[in-house]
Amino acid sequence: MNLDNCPRCGRLYVKNIMDLCQPCIKELEHQYEICVNYLRENRGTNIQELSDATEISIKEITRFIREGRISIANAPNMMYPCEVCGTLIREGPMCESCRSRLRKDFSNAVKEVAAADTPKKPGEGAYRAVDKLRE
Repeated sequence: MNLDNCPRCGRLYVKNIMDLCQPCIKELEHQYEICVNYLRENRGTNIQELSDATEISIKEITRFIREGRISIANAPNMMYPCEVCGTLIREGPMCESCRSRLRKDFSNAVKEVAAADTPKKPGEGAYRAVDKLRE
């Protein structure tokens, strides 16, 4: 039997697919239901209004959206924060600005690795051996 401490409350529980203890799973499901019911009644709400009205953290609401449990397709004002900079977005884990910066940094790192792997000409290295037979 695999035991662990619940990351939300610290209770000891038998590990499961949600990585939470049963009371926390029930509380999370209750929070989800509250969010869904509020969104059904208030389609034009944004994430801050939803959080204020339901007293559920933006982090949990974002988790519901990312898991696909709350659809924002029919909620035009619903956006969640970028994982990197916090800018409000409607899809993916990060905004376009952070995505392009990540691509640029990755391509620069690839270029640096490729440049470091190129063989050096004799005499360009940190150490130079003298071939006494040729002198």
